[in-house]
Amino acid sequence: MARKMTKEEREAFLAEPQVGVLSVAAEPGRAPLTTPIWYRYEPGGDVVVMTSPGSRKARLIEAACRFALCVQQQDGVYKYVSVEGPVVDSWPMTKAERHEMAARYLPPGVSEAYTDATDEAHGRNIALVMRPERWNTSDFSDLADELTSR
Repeated sequence: MARKMTKEEREAFLAEPQVGVLSVAAEPGRAPLTTPIWYRYEPGGDVVVMTSPGSRKARLIEAACRFALCVQQQDGVYKYVSVEGPVVDSWPMTKAERHEMAARYLPPGVSEAYTDATDEAHGRNIALVMRPERWNTSDFSDLADELTSR
């Protein structure tokens, strides 16, 4: 069966440049807002996401004062990490910070072009910082090893 990841495994997995899925409580009568998002994380640290100020996502996070993030690996052995926690900081992002985020996901040259091309639309983006409080993980590596060894 699937096993829980160790603290080191889950932090290393979350630190990889994967597209996350952010969830936050929504207005009464609506399901949680769930959306793909770029993020930044270093083991032992906080999760940083960026969004447009005044967007529905930013307003909901501000109201809830917390959000959850889930990342998964589908190619090869399936595994995932979900983490939730309170928002502990926010600030207007600089162009350099937006480029740093883009560089996690896009190749060199493309990340610079992307940052320049989206400067007007995303130049006012804010960073939202979440302190990981609760983790949920699953790693099916052992099951995959067992099935392939038969």
